[in-house]
Amino acid sequence: MDPSSEQGLLSSDTVPEVGEDAAATVNLTENLSEEEQEELRKELAKVEEEIQTLSQVLAAKEKHLAEIKRKLGINSLQELRQNITKGWQDVTSTSAYKKTSETLSQAGQKASAAFSSVGSVITKKLEDVKNSSTFKSFEEKVENLKSKVGGAKPAGGDFGEVLNSAANASATETITEQIQEETQ
Repeated sequence: MDPSSEQGLLSSDTVPEVGEDAAATVNLTENLSEEEQEELRKELAKVEEEIQTLSQVLAAKEKHLAEIKRKLGINSLQELRQNITKGWQDVTSTSAYKKTSETLSQAGQKASAAFSSVGSVITKKLEDVKNSSTFKSFEEKVENLKSKVGGAKPAGGDFGEVLNSAANASATETITEQIQEETQ
């Protein structure tokens, strides 16, 4: 090709779409010499033939591939499993995945530490409440009530025992009153 024909090929003229004005197509071909048109037709035929040959080669290769897989006993499910495994390995090897994994791990560790510190703060606050003068005063009042209702027991029972025995004494007292009312 001579340089002037290359200019024609590289020009910004657009190829008309199907259904566009036929006069535009004629104008494009009028700009090309007979020689250039013939050369382009030969090139077009050559490219179409190459595409057809490549399609035939591809079809033959795909058939050969299917035959090899059949002989090896590889089926679609196994291929899918291998593709998923390889895809997962590809994902886990990316830097974005590694950074995300590290970030989530650090976030988990920080959350765990935060929950641990919240738990220890709550435990400390409960201990502070238990050791407060108000709680001790309340505990003494409950013990006094217990000794009045249920009789004297050795000191040293914990608060839960005191509450349980007070509740039992109160329930026993209520049942005794109901029985007395029914018998009268």
